[in-house]
Amino acid sequence: MTKWGMLIDLKRCAGCGACVVACQLQNNQSPGVSWVKLDTVEWGEAAGEAGRAYLPHACMHCENPECVSVCPTGASQKLDDGVVIVDYDACITCGYCMSACPYGARVLNEGKGNYFGEYAQAPYEAYGVQRSRVVEKCIFCRERAEEGLPVACVLNCPAHARFFGDLDDPESDVSKRIAQGDAVRVDETSFYYVPMNGMDESLLPTAAGGAYAESSKAAPGIDPVAATIGVAAVAAVGVGVGVGVKKSKDKAKAQAKADEAKSE
Repeated sequence: MTKWGMLIDLKRCAGCGACVVACQLQNNQSPGVSWVKLDTVEWGEAAGEAGRAYLPHACMHCENPECVSVCPTGASQKLDDGVVIVDYDACITCGYCMSACPYGARVLNEGKGNYFGEYAQAPYEAYGVQRSRVVEKCIFCRERAEEGLPVACVLNCPAHARFFGDLDDPESDVSKRIAQGDAVRVDETSFYYVPMNGMDESLLPTAAGGAYAESSKAAPGIDPVAATIGVAAVAAVGVGVGVGVKKSKDKAKAQAKADEAKSE
């Protein structure tokens, strides 16, 4: 039987936020809603011992999810393939699941307006199921996975830091990566990480919180709109829009040389 799972190699993650934006676009998330969060964790002080890692995280799809056990309407459900979903029609936004989730993976969609204050929805905002006043979370892009398509965050990760697939299939991408022996499973969930060199495992998300919880407070997650702008800038460079930036830099260098010559 299929059991979907994911692994993120933190040695490859550059913190670009492409996974955040890809998830938002694929799942037509409203302003202020982000199923994927991106934090920064740091450790050590002495030279050679200190380090920093970018830490993307979302729903861990627990084996025994507390969110499901506390839901009074049955809106939170765990499927046979290991994915925890939300039945939006049954959700009454009581917030029990949000309080019960030890990873802070759930977010309330308050359904207020469109991105950038526009009157009409952008094409990706109008795509798929329209939601308002419900609790949302990562669902591993189940429809794409079932069709054999790569999930959005994996497909759009430029560093190839994400691996997804059937944990029960030794030939799947995620199983092959786990088999390399350096992956750490998050509690009893379907989520794995490959830590950075020198990174204490306590900095990874855990149900107990610990050092990760403190570092997350100190380094808040990436802002969805900022991520959108940042990734758009990266994409723009890819299609040649970055030429203007280069010209500006060249102009600045020329001006600096001119000023230096005048001072002499």
